[in-house]
Amino acid sequence: MLHSIIVPVYNSAAILPALLTAIDEQRKLHEWDLELILIDDGSKDNSFEVIEKLSSQYSYIRGIKLSRNFGHQAAVRTAMEHVSGDYIAIIDDDMQDPPSLLPMFFSYLDRGYDVAYGVRRKRKENFFKVFSYNLFYRFLQKISSVHIPLDSGDFCVMKQRVVKNMLQLEERNPFLRGIRAWVGFKQIGVEYERQARAIGESGYTFRKLIKIAMDGIFAFSSLPIKIISLIGFAGLSFSIAYSMYIMWIYFTRGIQSQGFLTLVLLILFFSSLILICLGIIGEYVIKIYDETRARPYSIIEKSINLSIPKK
Repeated sequence: MLHSIIVPVYNSAAILPALLTAIDEQRKLHEWDLELILIDDGSKDNSFEVIEKLSSQYSYIRGIKLSRNFGHQAAVRTAMEHVSGDYIAIIDDDMQDPPSLLPMFFSYLDRGYDVAYGVRRKRKENFFKVFSYNLFYRFLQKISSVHIPLDSGDFCVMKQRVVKNMLQLEERNPFLRGIRAWVGFKQIGVEYERQARAIGESGYTFRKLIKIAMDGIFAFSSLPIKIISLIGFAGLSFSIAYSMYIMWIYFTRGIQSQGFLTLVLLILFFSSLILICLGIIGEYVIKIYDETRARPYSIIEKSINLSIPKK
């Protein structure tokens, strides 16, 4: 049985040798027939040169170099198109999700599960990042049209049929943990303690995290667009109530409202609501536009020991 492991790589030249040592240790211990896909997502360091060097030491390495940085989700999605294994794992390059956990995760597939995904019981990261992640996952679960498990990331193992079905969803901005939940099959969450990053800093900038969060929200929930209708109804109700209040104080007390100040406040209030609504609608329009352009998820510049699948 062939085991495939996908590792998205970004500016990780320093940690790749240690990662390979850890993975190879598990391969030898459990006698896996292994395929390891290292996909370099436009690194600014010499990550791909390190991958080339490691491929001469480990024959099971398949290397992919993307022409630029397309993002973590697009890189993983690209690698998924090239896996051959019966069991497929996705694991990050920073060793925060330890390769030593892979045998336990794979064992759930042996027991009949189609997917075993990691649930982060504890994260050794700064307070703001942990708080933001927790808030996002809980918000997404509340508004999503499918059940996306709390505190689950991309770290998982899957059977080949799950990956094949995920690849049928050709979304230009894939939110993989949402797609994984959407396709269904028999899934189980496995709790683990996420380790601190071994070397260097995370490639996930605040901007990239916001993009992934937006992709998840707008791909798996229609709530933002429904909120627009509620805002419109609330604004209409406010306008009617305020107009009635102005007329009431005028006819009962003879007090005339200061028109200029009231007008300015109302214009500012409703202009802000309109801009917010246009922004939400715009996000959905942009997603639709991205899909209709049908651009590729990524462009492969160079590869090692990789057979390009026929489209």
